[in-house]
Amino acid sequence: MILDQIKTYLLENASDVFGQDVNENLIQFQQTRKEFEGDVTFVVFPFVKLLKTSPEQAGNLIGEKIMANIDAVIGFNTVKGFLNLVVEDKYWLGQLDKISKEDHFGFAKEKSGKTYMVEYSSPNTNKPLHLGHLRNIFLGSSLSSILEANGHDVVRTQIINDRGIHICKSMIAWQDYAPKDAKGERETPESTGIKGDKFVGKYYVVFDQKLGEQSLELAHEWMASGFDGVEEELMQKVSGLLEKLSEEGIDEKTEKSLKGKIKSEVGPFTQLTADAKAMLLQWEAKEPSVYTLWEKMNAWFYAGVEVTYNKMKVGFDKLYFESDTYILGKDHVIAGLEKGIFFKKEDGSVWIDLTDEGLDEKLVLRGDGTAVYMTQDIGTAIERFKDYPSLSGITYTVGNEQDYHFKVLFLILKKLGFEWANECYHLSYGMIDLPKGMGRMKSREGTVVEADDLMEEVIDEARKMTAEKGHVEGMTAEAREELCETIGLGGLKYFLLKVDPKKRMTFDPTGSVELQGNTGPFVQYAFARISSLLSNIDKMPSLNFDIEIDVKEKDLVKLIGEFPTILKEAGQENSPALLANYIYELAKSFNQFYHEFRIFGEESEELKNLRILVCKAVGENIKNAMSLLGVNVPERM
Repeated sequence: MILDQIKTYLLENASDVFGQDVNENLIQFQQTRKEFEGDVTFVVFPFVKLLKTSPEQAGNLIGEKIMANIDAVIGFNTVKGFLNLVVEDKYWLGQLDKISKEDHFGFAKEKSGKTYMVEYSSPNTNKPLHLGHLRNIFLGSSLSSILEANGHDVVRTQIINDRGIHICKSMIAWQDYAPKDAKGERETPESTGIKGDKFVGKYYVVFDQKLGEQSLELAHEWMASGFDGVEEELMQKVSGLLEKLSEEGIDEKTEKSLKGKIKSEVGPFTQLTADAKAMLLQWEAKEPSVYTLWEKMNAWFYAGVEVTYNKMKVGFDKLYFESDTYILGKDHVIAGLEKGIFFKKEDGSVWIDLTDEGLDEKLVLRGDGTAVYMTQDIGTAIERFKDYPSLSGITYTVGNEQDYHFKVLFLILKKLGFEWANECYHLSYGMIDLPKGMGRMKSREGTVVEADDLMEEVIDEARKMTAEKGHVEGMTAEAREELCETIGLGGLKYFLLKVDPKKRMTFDPTGSVELQGNTGPFVQYAFARISSLLSNIDKMPSLNFDIEIDVKEKDLVKLIGEFPTILKEAGQENSPALLANYIYELAKSFNQFYHEFRIFGEESEELKNLRILVCKAVGENIKNAMSLLGVNVPERM
């Protein structure tokens, strides 16, 4: 690229141009403003003091040196501290010729020798994936593809949260409340036709509902007994809640809130909670009947969630299970205790003091010797580097509510002596909201917005949009449905990825499939338009390098030429949003070009050939870039 040529020249000849060597970071470029002539703009301000002259004179001095030594630069002008360089048409035609001959322009041609692990999704086996998982999964999957396109090897992974009290709650509910058939057999996903993960999630909701009923019953029993044996503070809270609940005329919302508070206060004392705790102990002891039930319900979940992953078109290379990893890390903590990295309190619990690092004290082992999540994550990270000794780093795709957790985790790993901890990164993303009226994200209450439902909703929106605006005459029903799925899921993925991961966002199902604005379907439609244009061409034409190239054509070539830099930055910044917004700008620029210039109607054969090659280059770039977001582009819309 011309920018690389200019940068290399300036750095290698800095003594001649600036009078001394200069730092590479000082060499900066900007897009040339439309009111000025030029193709590349060099920022002069960092060199004004070195050259001991005005910004305009400094720009002219540098411009003369560049033009004299780089053949492609044929002119320049300086506006204040900005040097606008004019690049000859042949250079841009050469770039177009090069781009049009590469299948994956901008992708690394050689392996980097580095391997990264990217963790994403990591569901609980007691409930289906929800909207929050969608942003997580699409971010992790896209980043994995971006890293691969930059030449790195990638291990896609997830840790499945398949143990704990929450898992036992679904198990208890199915065991105690699932209806039985004439043979006395409880309902199953197979007998009900309910997807496995949804079926297990249904009983997680049932547990919570039954817990609410038991809590209310127990609260009334306490009151009837004069709160015999109940602590004073708890008695005051519960009696006050019951009194408010008995008031006449309370609305449904208030009633639900009061019952929820009673469940929160009284629930820990119910038989259901005791049963769930007992089951967890039985599971840890691998009591056969409990372990068999656990395996059965987890299998239902896995079968169901695999259908969801397949629809999303995402996958994993390595799975880790919390049931295997929860005991990891304990030995490392004990070893660290002996080295003075950790300390023990009077109750036997083990902690680490991070106050000197601006954090606080963190528990790593309970007083009874059992591990906490931090202990597990320490062990899992170490295990992963054992499994993949060539790892250059791990990226954890986890919501920003866990920012503190990962600061502590990485710091502890460093203190334990693992230098690779410096290469661990938390891809922290903001929460995702829905427009008003679309529910809240509380899976225990059964009001969670499930990933399956959202995917079906955007596909349905695509059906409506296609029926109204699409050109699908002659397509089979199967082909139309495939198109709607491509548009709907493409719109969903693009919408969730176009926002900087760090930012909180609101997802709009209808807006995600709009054909106008910064949306997936807008970009997809640009590709479909190009596919239609090129569909009757048997062989790509050759390019005349003496032809004059228009500014709009040149701008498209420049934009495509920026792709390698954008791809590299997206990988370095862990931000698919950089790629998504680049693609939008490219599609938008192509649409302007398409509306202003004739292609097949052009009288000049050389101009027609040029524009055909521009269309091909844009189409290939859109297709390749969108694939890194996990988005397919249809040839017809």
